[in-house]
Amino acid sequence: MLSMPVLDKLRALRLYGILKSYQEQTESSDYAELSFEERFGLMIDRELTEQENKRLSSRLRRAKLRQQACMENIDYRVSRGLDKSLMKCLSTGQWIKEKLNVLITGPCGVGKSFIACALAQRACLERYTALYVRAPRLFEDIAIARGDGRYSRLMNSLAKTNLLVIDDWGLSVLTEQQRRDLLELLEDRHDLHSTIITSQLPVKHWHEIIGNQTLADAILDRLVHNAYNITLRGDSMRKKRADSNNK
Repeated sequence: MLSMPVLDKLRALRLYGILKSYQEQTESSDYAELSFEERFGLMIDRELTEQENKRLSSRLRRAKLRQQACMENIDYRVSRGLDKSLMKCLSTGQWIKEKLNVLITGPCGVGKSFIACALAQRACLERYTALYVRAPRLFEDIAIARGDGRYSRLMNSLAKTNLLVIDDWGLSVLTEQQRRDLLELLEDRHDLHSTIITSQLPVKHWHEIIGNQTLADAILDRLVHNAYNITLRGDSMRKKRADSNNK
């Protein structure tokens, strides 16, 4: 049996997986027939699992996802134009590896945010970094950062995130500064990282929301031509659930 100083050293080194595995092995006779190499291998495997779980928890925490969503919980029973084969393709994460985008449009309440968060959660599982932000808050944060000297640091952080989710896009026409900030951000991410945009407005109306033809062309050129399009339809799922609960 390992001495207390050795156990304390494992804690000091934060090798909690090895520590837990060792404790399990000493408390169970199931491991008695295993060789030292086999038992040590099990401890190493446990440590790797512990460390990966910590990294995953950290990625999910930093992603700040609006909903606890996952691909397995996407509801295909509701008729809303959601292509199950496309979602299966996206669930592999290959589109992130290829630096492609996803544009999700449809009326309020049809599940755009849930799907976006589910894709971001899967990205975290695939060891990519992700960040969820609503478009109004994104522009607010950028404006504040410009005022307090954090602008370059914030933009660099946004640019380097493997998957950036911009939710509730198109609620209001962009200002001149917002247009330029968005173009700079998308330029820094173009062909390097992936972006998800959700909006109630069809993509064909995004020029109007951006508000400047030249900048709109430049912004959409970096978003649309290398993107998967998911167009949802139907009534609000929140309303349907509320009506069902009231029956």
